Amino acid sequence: MGVKLDRGACALVIGAGVALSSGAFAQSPAKVTAADYDRAVKMLSPNTMPLVDHAAQNITWLDDKTFVWFDNDANGVRVVKTDATTGKSVAAFDVARMAKALASATGKPVDAKRIDKTLYGVGLNADGRYDFSVKGTHYLCEVSKPRCVAKPTTKGKAGDGPGNASPDGKREAFIRDWNLWVRETATGKETQLTTDGVEDFGYATNNAGWVHDDSAILVWSPDSSKIATFQQDQRKTSTMALVGTNVGAPKIETWKYPFVGDKDVTMIERVVIDVPTAKVVRLKMPADQHRSTQCDDVSCFGGWEDVQWSKDGKTLAFVSTSRDHTKSWVRTADAATGAVKDIFDESAKNWFESGINAINWRYLPESNEILWWSQRSNWGHLYLYDLGTGKLKRQVTEGDWNVAEVLRLDPASRTVWFTGVNREEGHHPYHQHLYKVNLDGGAPALLSPEDAQHAFKLSDDGKYVVDSYSTTAVPPVTVLRDANDGKVLAEIAKADITRLKAAGWVAPEPIVVKARDGKTDLYGMLFKPSNFDPNKKYPIVNYVYPGPQVGSVRTYGFAPSHGDNQALAELGFVVVAIDGMGTPYRSKAFHDAYAKNIGDNTLPDQVTGMKQLAERFPWIDLSRVGIWGHSGGGNATGTALFRYGDFFKVGIAESGNHDNRNYEDDWAEKWQGLLVAGKDGKSNYDDQANQNHAGKFKGKLLLMHGLMDDNVPPQSTLLVVDALIKANKDFDLLLLPNARHGYGEYSPYVMRKRWDYFVEHLMGAEHPDAYEVKLPK
Repeated sequence: MGVKLDRGACALVIGAGVALSSGAFAQSPAKVTAADYDRAVKMLSPNTMPLVDHAAQNITWLDDKTFVWFDNDANGVRVVKTDATTGKSVAAFDVARMAKALASATGKPVDAKRIDKTLYGVGLNADGRYDFSVKGTHYLCEVSKPRCVAKPTTKGKAGDGPGNASPDGKREAFIRDWNLWVRETATGKETQLTTDGVEDFGYATNNAGWVHDDSAILVWSPDSSKIATFQQDQRKTSTMALVGTNVGAPKIETWKYPFVGDKDVTMIERVVIDVPTAKVVRLKMPADQHRSTQCDDVSCFGGWEDVQWSKDGKTLAFVSTSRDHTKSWVRTADAATGAVKDIFDESAKNWFESGINAINWRYLPESNEILWWSQRSNWGHLYLYDLGTGKLKRQVTEGDWNVAEVLRLDPASRTVWFTGVNREEGHHPYHQHLYKVNLDGGAPALLSPEDAQHAFKLSDDGKYVVDSYSTTAVPPVTVLRDANDGKVLAEIAKADITRLKAAGWVAPEPIVVKARDGKTDLYGMLFKPSNFDPNKKYPIVNYVYPGPQVGSVRTYGFAPSHGDNQALAELGFVVVAIDGMGTPYRSKAFHDAYAKNIGDNTLPDQVTGMKQLAERFPWIDLSRVGIWGHSGGGNATGTALFRYGDFFKVGIAESGNHDNRNYEDDWAEKWQGLLVAGKDGKSNYDDQANQNHAGKFKGKLLLMHGLMDDNVPPQSTLLVVDALIKANKDFDLLLLPNARHGYGEYSPYVMRKRWDYFVEHLMGAEHPDAYEVKLPK
């Protein structure tokens, strides 16, 4: 995750190494010039996005019949309003005049041609004025005679956490001094709901592991009268510390951070709070693990998705998950008494998840049912359970394909809308489509038939859906569909990439190779220079993210750039990204391919995939193979250089979690399992630790890390540094004094160092001296 950093911080490069033999550099240029770097910079997303005309962006439904979106062409960005009943689109307002009104209200200049950089959210106020979010502040703006005023807000005390608004908008809950409070939005009147919260044992706190902020994690009941939340116990949890770089006494950050194998980790005690009376009802059950059914935290997507209320606010359903994520229990609770009832549970050999990048279960008390998602058949499908008996009523979907994400469930018609992958024969297995299915039986209906990656925005009433679809080579087409039958009601926008192509853009090439087993198809992307010459030999760079929660390919839909993959290719490389076994969206067996063996890092698939590509394409030079990645990709890069040194010659490992015993317990214990140590001190985590293999390193390696990285703390890389020094190995190290995990303002410098490193050590050419990558603000 990225953060803004103080200006003026500097980076330090340490280390030395020996270049590869000159024979490895056949047909390479003697020098890569600043002009080549200039061409590469043009391939970066911030520059190329404005060159895509008429691609509908930031689609937002204002009500059941109207949505707004950003359009773009050579004249700049406009905000467009579409009437779903007619399919007609008009300008929502005069952008130039609205920009002036916003500038007057905010006191800061607003670029009318790039108003999308100012507006972080667009809504509609009850009185018909637009509600624009501008860097956390809301402004109400009239259209006829543009005039904007800041939306009235109530201010809390310094140190208060951000407010969590009730469904009726009359209150917001927030954390103050480890307790939960509510504030009336109209008057600012405050009421303290809990009184026994103390340091490290507070209410609704979202500060465990790499997540540590003041957002209140809770779920309001639909009638805004109750809150479901927890008291989080971190009193015995380990502490993480980071030391800043500044003049004078260093600033030290500390927070609670549970580690793999810790006896005491963060736990939660579930509570229900009646807001009018401030009565706290503690659920009658032991403390629960700080876990979710899908991600690293109890909060996966900004809320607390594993807790769901009944419409009347009398009961709630929730899912408890074991520390190692192998078992989940579906439970209900009485909000008035705190009584808890176990409904059913599910176990998985390696880990259980309730969706693919989504939490797909739904509480249906009106029909006495639970909709559940499971991969028990090796594929992710929906199952309907009886809430009273906990017995399975029926399997709702089936087959060798995945339900990916439940988007909407209409209890009245008993219809579920969801995205799915790999169902349509002959279609790309990662392309997501929209379907609907009835809970009482019948085959799913396909609502988006185009073989493309689709993104959907359903209207609140479920009658309409905006569908933007594309492939890696074909830019987005955005249409309005009838959500009942998928019929296209209107074409909203069709992207034009004429200007993008004129700037030199080329599409990546989709590739398919066989996995390590010689049978399973793996999918990926190949990036070649825009001036590609098939008669030359090109060094190949493997961009890697091994999962298990996501893969190397950033998207199978259209993107003007995929990180800096194409930019790097412009310098004279072939760049490849392969989604290896062990990554999601395929079968459960595919995802489990290296379960409990994080040190695998999909590298057997990366190696065999590139060997197949070299056999297919003689212009790939397998004597010059590089690899780089960030975070999990940094981990994989270290593994590649230490365990596959005969294949990979140059690597750049950015912010790698090189030993997951130094990472948050939740993530590592899910994928590697609980720490098991023998009497000899050896454990099931020894092999995954890169420093334990550093003695086998040969080649060129650049390690990078931000010293204020609160996601993957820098000690993870320093363990590898320590091992390399003790093994008397030459390597390079780039430390970023005040950088978090995403590098922030250091990013252009890091990118340039990445390019320099591969040009010098993999290509064997000179690079421009101290080139500055300039990105638009």
